[in-house]
Amino acid sequence: MDARLSEAEWAVMEVLWSAPGALTATDIAARVPAEREWTLATVKSLLSRLLAKKAVAPRKDGRRFLYAPAIAREPLVADESRRFVDRLFGGRLSPLFAHLADEEALDDADIAAIEKLLKELRR
Repeated sequence: MDARLSEAEWAVMEVLWSAPGALTATDIAARVPAEREWTLATVKSLLSRLLAKKAVAPRKDGRRFLYAPAIAREPLVADESRRFVDRLFGGRLSPLFAHLADEEALDDADIAAIEKLLKELRR
């Protein structure tokens, strides 16, 4: 992929990643959360940006185009997560967890999941 994704582009990609197959721009517009209040023109603009970044793969189907992800979600999430931790926490995870704990953003289920991950890492 050629560049990082904007928050709006992420929203389109989340729709595509969750779809069982390729979608039209109209399909995507219908699946984007309603609170975004995006028009079809907005979705088409975002698809153009994603095409330029090589994040989506178009396929002609008669007079319309179908769009599918050209990149997997997991490597992109890994890259974005690393950039986030690097930028805000100097590349260290412990200050991130300390911040979340201070803000009471971790519930019991989160803490249990983190503890489980830590135990698995120590093995």
